[in-house]
Amino acid sequence: MRLKDKIAIVTGGASGFGEGIVTRFLAEGAKVVIADINLNAAMNLANDASCGPENVTAVKVDVADKAAVEHMVKHTTDTFGGLDILVNNAGIAQRRGPMLDVDETTFDRIYAVNVKSIYLSALAAVPIFQAGGGGVIINTASTAAVSPRPGLTWYNGSKGAVVTLTKSMAVELAADNIRVNAINPVIGQTGLTADFMGGEDTPEIRQKFLSTIPLGRMSTPEDIAAAALYLASDDASFITGVCLEVDGGRCI
Repeated sequence: MRLKDKIAIVTGGASGFGEGIVTRFLAEGAKVVIADINLNAAMNLANDASCGPENVTAVKVDVADKAAVEHMVKHTTDTFGGLDILVNNAGIAQRRGPMLDVDETTFDRIYAVNVKSIYLSALAAVPIFQAGGGGVIINTASTAAVSPRPGLTWYNGSKGAVVTLTKSMAVELAADNIRVNAINPVIGQTGLTADFMGGEDTPEIRQKFLSTIPLGRMSTPEDIAAAALYLASDDASFITGVCLEVDGGRCI
């Protein structure tokens, strides 16, 4: 087991990529906090886990709210006695369309959830990592940061910020033995898929997206979980500041 007895938080952990990461981390021996704005979904996933209730717990969090993030981290340390891995996976999409049609409230929410959340989680978690002699942070960015699609301008920018933050955090926190990496998934079958496609997921629209992915399919939660497992494990002990494209060749 590659994460035996490691303690991890996965935000947005109740569905999509986050659910895949939670499931894989538990299978690899980690103790996992499923942090999600949808507490019922997080609790259902925790209750369904086959690892035993002593290894998994659920907590409600709005990752854009400082008090909620602080509570998430405190819940983790109170429950499991520490923290080794933080996966900043929670995010929201922009419905595909003209950049000038995005209202200010939507813009602010995209940046609060996708960018400010990393700042807030760092404030809460980094001191614990420092006191414990190190840790791992994994941020979910996107191929949108590297090869942006039209119609998603503000979302693209938010994920570009995640990539830059990941690299800067990696350099600044290296002296504390805190590794910081990111995963850049290509579009996958999640609750955000229809928004990326403009609000409607049809075979014709899907084929347009698939035609830009050399390996010919969308990413899956299992694909992203495998990358997260590697980056969280000791196999990646000399890897920091990397933004790993899990994209079937989309960014080539």
